[in-house]
Amino acid sequence: MKATATGARSSAAKRRAAPGSAAPANPVDDYLARVPEPARTTLSRIRAIIRSVVPAEASEDITYRMPVFRYRGLLIGYAAFPRHCGLYPMSPAVIEAHKDELAAFPTSKGAIRFPVDQPLPASLVRKLVKARIAENENRKRG
Repeated sequence: MKATATGARSSAAKRRAAPGSAAPANPVDDYLARVPEPARTTLSRIRAIIRSVVPAEASEDITYRMPVFRYRGLLIGYAAFPRHCGLYPMSPAVIEAHKDELAAFPTSKGAIRFPVDQPLPASLVRKLVKARIAENENRKRG
């Protein structure tokens, strides 16, 4: 998996590099390091599930102040908040298509909320990511 869609580190990652250091830190690792437990473990599990599904050419970065995966555009993001974690499929259509499976979780047009100490079911995350990959692959480039 690449550092960003272009294979280069984000400008935010470059800014965080310590003077004289060989390489800047990964911005997603930095984000997760700042998240308190139990949300850090929960989001690390979500990240691992997403990584297991995305194509090798997908990349991770920070966008909208949260970790995101990119594959032919924005794919999916996730974030921690004081009282919940969120998964952001970047597609109201995907949330709507899976509304029955998401019934146990508060959702909005672009977000799925879940407890800081309980990740979404892995099978559901995999389905959502696969649906987003299909959307991005089928989208017309203009």
